[in-house]
Amino acid sequence: MSKLEIEGVVLVVGGSGYLGLHLLHYLATSTKFRLAYTFNKNDAPRSHPSLQDVQGFHVDLRTGVGWDQISKTLGPPAAVVNCAAISVPRECEENPEQASEVNVPRSLIQWLKSFAHNKPLLVHLSTDQDLPSEWAIDQTQKLITDCVHSVYEGTKSFYKEDEETKPVNVYGKSKVEAEKHIRAHWQNFAVLRSSIIYGPQPVVPVQKSLPVQWMDTTLAAGKKVDFFTDEFRCPVFVRDVVKVVLLLIANLTAEGGFAQLVLNVGGPDRLSRAEMAEVVAEVKGYEASLINHVKASTVDRGVKSPPDISMDVSRLETFFGITMTKFADGVRQTLSLPHPA
Repeated sequence: MSKLEIEGVVLVVGGSGYLGLHLLHYLATSTKFRLAYTFNKNDAPRSHPSLQDVQGFHVDLRTGVGWDQISKTLGPPAAVVNCAAISVPRECEENPEQASEVNVPRSLIQWLKSFAHNKPLLVHLSTDQDLPSEWAIDQTQKLITDCVHSVYEGTKSFYKEDEETKPVNVYGKSKVEAEKHIRAHWQNFAVLRSSIIYGPQPVVPVQKSLPVQWMDTTLAAGKKVDFFTDEFRCPVFVRDVVKVVLLLIANLTAEGGFAQLVLNVGGPDRLSRAEMAEVVAEVKGYEASLINHVKASTVDRGVKSPPDISMDVSRLETFFGITMTKFADGVRQTLSLPHPA
């Protein structure tokens, strides 16, 4: 693949997480951008050959320590992609102050303002991880939570971007607060409200549980597992998210001027957890009887979860002229299976 003829510095905030690693690899192999990333604890990206020229910077998002070093080394970026977040809802409930300090990009915005004559594009994503460790089973073998964009109340289906945001937990409230802060303090942005992100491991594997792989491994072991039937999401393939971010950067930095966009980024299928597991079972040939159907109300997860935050992605597909990957097709790609004839 020839590299796209677009240049400048792109900074991925949270580049050592699942989505950040996918973004860095694709940008490194498909564009001429000079790439950099921030990390908090895990400086993983440069361990892969495709990312050896990518520069990493330790940044404390809560205090802002570390941003100045990026300025001195790279100067103003053309675009910043913010993937960093505390994305485990239970952790946010237990420490709401920390959730706000990390999930609301105050220090990032303050740093961007230091470039008096430049207004870099800020692409702000809802979450760094597709699924946190709490997607693994607990002692009662319940699939217990996720970290999708919970700004919607969850009382209807296929939310549009301009509908009222009414989050039901601290995680969702921190995401609404982040959007408001960006709108109030930065002129050039695209906010991407993502659903559950799934897909293959990045080039530098992450250690946390990934949804499709976890379902595959669990069902392959012949274990019966409880999956919720009454919470609906629009799982989105990670390569679709990467494609959207690349299109945003390529189009908006080339055009100049300021963007102010809010886009839902989800897959085309509205699915419950049980339906997701059923797709994995069908694709891999597992017994559907291994999937126990249960109501979410039967499990105390320590945090309120919206029942239906499926999203309408027609604005996204029309804006870019793309079609999002169906869940069954994404599962096959995730598990490296051929498409059925």
